[in-house]
Amino acid sequence: MALFEIDEYKTRIEKTKKSMARQGIEILLVADPANMNYLTGYDGWSFYTPQVVMVILDEDEPFWIGRGMDANGARHTVFLSHEHIIGYPDHYVQALDKHPMNFVADEIKQRGWEKRPIGVEMDAYYFTARSFGELKKSLPDSQFIDGNLLVNWIRIIKSPGEIEYMQQAGKIAGKVMQTAIDTLAAGVRECDAVAAVYHAQASGTPEFGGDYPAIVPMMPTGEKTSAPHLTWTDHPYKKEEAVNLELAACRHRYHCPIARTAFIGKNPPEKLKQLADITVEGLNLTLDAIKPGLQCEEVELVWRNHIAKEGFEKESRIGYSMGLNYPPDWGEHTASLRPGDKTILEPNMTFHMILGMWMDDWGFECSESFRVTANGCETFADFPRKLFIKN
Repeated sequence: MALFEIDEYKTRIEKTKKSMARQGIEILLVADPANMNYLTGYDGWSFYTPQVVMVILDEDEPFWIGRGMDANGARHTVFLSHEHIIGYPDHYVQALDKHPMNFVADEIKQRGWEKRPIGVEMDAYYFTARSFGELKKSLPDSQFIDGNLLVNWIRIIKSPGEIEYMQQAGKIAGKVMQTAIDTLAAGVRECDAVAAVYHAQASGTPEFGGDYPAIVPMMPTGEKTSAPHLTWTDHPYKKEEAVNLELAACRHRYHCPIARTAFIGKNPPEKLKQLADITVEGLNLTLDAIKPGLQCEEVELVWRNHIAKEGFEKESRIGYSMGLNYPPDWGEHTASLRPGDKTILEPNMTFHMILGMWMDDWGFECSESFRVTANGCETFADFPRKLFIKN
């Protein structure tokens, strides 16, 4: 059964339809699995094959269209009536002579909707070039409109129920990070430390279990701390090396990312200690400055001004909206904390602020996931902000 009350899904759908109408879209094909979940409750690891939620401007309920064997999974997770759950035959799967979007197009034609403007998520991870090509081939008289991020922008302000799941993810995140730090030691293989992290992510807390995060544990060590987005090897950790820990917890697909840096040994380099102090101070200052009404670029400017006084600069953004998502990303692809982003902060927007300082052959990370409140912001996890030293 769906996670939220039916009225909440209906509210989300109505907001989607209003946005569709503003953009001249009468049929929206939603291929992003997070958006499919958001609008219907659907939750399954089936996004490696084409699937869509079809929102019709003048229909009360959307349609879920996916692989036939996943239709029962839809019945277990969505709020939709059974006649709005449509499975396509398996001979459409990974075939050279046909494609699931041909089936979707046939569903549209059978209902006489092929002349209605159709929105598609042109930059969604799982909406491929072939998917769009097959749609156009099967619907030659249709007008296609880019509906990318239409639903994502509706998701940016979370409901109380969504916030609760992210708060629960925050409690799991603290356990996940503590597990990672406790496991680090000279001689321990990187892969074994990651295995402990995975166990903590899935087992959660005694009160609630965890889900799989959209991004794998990223735990580079030594000189590789100079780069983000590296994972792990089977090499043992060494003494006198740092480890960046960019991890996350997830509860019912709602995320709380968290990053810290640890040093294995007694005497971290002075430059690392100084950078850690500067970064943590900047994180605290920037979080303290957040309040509704600020623009995203104004938040980033607090951090930029702080590190400039210390002789540093950081070109990349320092944060982004995040929450509900599936692999390969927990970000929502909407607002970013960076120069030029004039998105105005509102209560219950949720962000991951990650201050990664990556130098030529070393680095430091510290991050917090937070929600904007009526007067400021509130972090989801409660975990010390510092350079951790593992003697």
